[in-house]
Amino acid sequence: MSKQSVFTFFKKYRFVSLIVLLFILSGCQSAATGEAVDPDTAGFFDKYFVNTFSIIIKGVATFFDGNYGLSIVLVTLTIRLILMPLMLKQSKNGFQMRDKMASMKPELEALQASYKNKKDSASQKIMQQETMELYKKHNFNPIASIGCLPMIIQFPILIGFYYAIRSTPEIASHSFLWFNLGQSDLVMTFVAAAIYFIQFRVTQIGIEPKQKKQMAFMGILSPLMIGFVSFNAPAALPLYWTVGGTFLIVQQLLSKKLYQPKVATPLHSR
Repeated sequence: MSKQSVFTFFKKYRFVSLIVLLFILSGCQSAATGEAVDPDTAGFFDKYFVNTFSIIIKGVATFFDGNYGLSIVLVTLTIRLILMPLMLKQSKNGFQMRDKMASMKPELEALQASYKNKKDSASQKIMQQETMELYKKHNFNPIASIGCLPMIIQFPILIGFYYAIRSTPEIASHSFLWFNLGQSDLVMTFVAAAIYFIQFRVTQIGIEPKQKKQMAFMGILSPLMIGFVSFNAPAALPLYWTVGGTFLIVQQLLSKKLYQPKVATPLHSR
């Protein structure tokens, strides 16, 4: 059995990694307190990301007669639209690397089988060298298959906007649809969790059954994390997650239609 690399782990669990990073950062930024950011004393991230998004949210809300809920929806969609080309490129690269991985899989399995009973360090080192040569032969880059650059670019943007919602006190005094943006709402909690469960299911379309089993825990973990945080959070946050998650569903369906190779369904699985 082949060892799982750190790159494979992050590729499988990139959404969970994003959520975990978000909560790690929540202990590091002053905006996490929920108080308005003071541009004169704020650090670089708070000043140029959180405060900027807070100003944008308030500006858009003012344009729509103080409708902060609509402002959150529109700014979220705008951010996602701006990031969309990068995300589609990441999806395209991912599908291309997956195709290359599939084409070299027989050779890779044969190589691993030849070293199955050779556990000494010298043999393992030779196997690693031959594996790298195989990657080079098929022009396969495991790091590129993860799509690091788009993830790095979107982290400060999405997290900055998340904190901007938390640190804009004007939001809490307004309502949107049936709920108060500054108070927790049970319906929005379930909606946000359901959206991310659907988003996870969409990511599994066209994936091999073995991979689906490996990723199965994400189908429970990510919606649970969203739901758990939303349960005690102001409804503005699950609104943000709901809009962003819905956009991701559409984006992923589009990327699969554009780039995912068509895989014939076995007769016995129909």
